[in-house]
Amino acid sequence: MEDFIFDHTRELLGSIVTLMMVLILRFITYKAVRKVGSISDLNEARTRLVSKYISFAFWVFAVVALILIWGVNIRELGLIFSSVFAVIGVALFAQWSILSNVTAGIILFFSFPFKIGDRIQIMDKDLETSGTYLIEDIKAYHIHLRRENGELITYPNNLMLQKAVCVISDEDLDNDGSDAI
Repeated sequence: MEDFIFDHTRELLGSIVTLMMVLILRFITYKAVRKVGSISDLNEARTRLVSKYISFAFWVFAVVALILIWGVNIRELGLIFSSVFAVIGVALFAQWSILSNVTAGIILFFSFPFKIGDRIQIMDKDLETSGTYLIEDIKAYHIHLRRENGELITYPNNLMLQKAVCVISDEDLDNDGSDAI
């Protein structure tokens, strides 16, 4: 055991430093996300979800850093990763919209153009039901919108970034709930 420690002192120290940095950065980022969530009055579930995504990214970074620190042969590792990623890539091609919706959900979390409880209008000519919607919940993949007649619509997060969305204040609504133009 002493020989192993003596022979791999640099790798062990590099591993410890990497893990400590990841833990510290993860803690700081977690606190920052929580602060953004509380300042913006965002849903607690949304804040936890974004924290999980960021934590996962830090751990992926840690694994890659540890692989580089321990000097794993990049050519052999590259062959393994390329084979695995080829299979995963084919599987994820069908799931690409899910990844774009998750990414859009994270962007919406940090840009917070609207929040739960806001009344919005989506400028989408392909949307069959026009009018105003009440944002009931913002999930990782989609947003729950409630129409004035009580109908619940799920709308993908990536379309919320692609389409024009107007946040409607209470002064913009008539007494019957329709748009005042």
